Amino acid sequence: MMRRTLWILAIALGLSAAPAHAQLKGVRFEIAAVGDTTLAFRSGTERWLRRGLAGIAIDPRKRDVLVARLRVLSVDKAGNVSALVTGQTTAVTTSHVVLMQEVPPAWFKRRTFWGGMVLGVALGAAAGSQF
Repeated sequence: MMRRTLWILAIALGLSAAPAHAQLKGVRFEIAAVGDTTLAFRSGTERWLRRGLAGIAIDPRKRDVLVARLRVLSVDKAGNVSALVTGQTTAVTTSHVVLMQEVPPAWFKRRTFWGGMVLGVALGAAAGSQF
């Protein structure tokens, strides 16, 4: 019985391993249009973009040097995103790219939550059957 519990624990820990922060990367978007204080880009296949998210504009030709900070103003159904430039080191152009950190899913949509729940139920059932 104890061996089975250890195997369940080992499998659950392996399935619920979270990625290290070094593995989290930003997503790059090409800037389509630049206004005086705004810029526009397409979200492509990324559906996690929403109003209020912060990001940065970088220059890929200069080893990703920071060009501007921005905040998303709107995302329409066609995937067009408009953002407000909140601070800049140089003028933003269409040769720059937007870099945004992907938003993690809600706590109840994460594998670690469900892995922990399955592990808790399994350990509870194993402990309960011994009494």
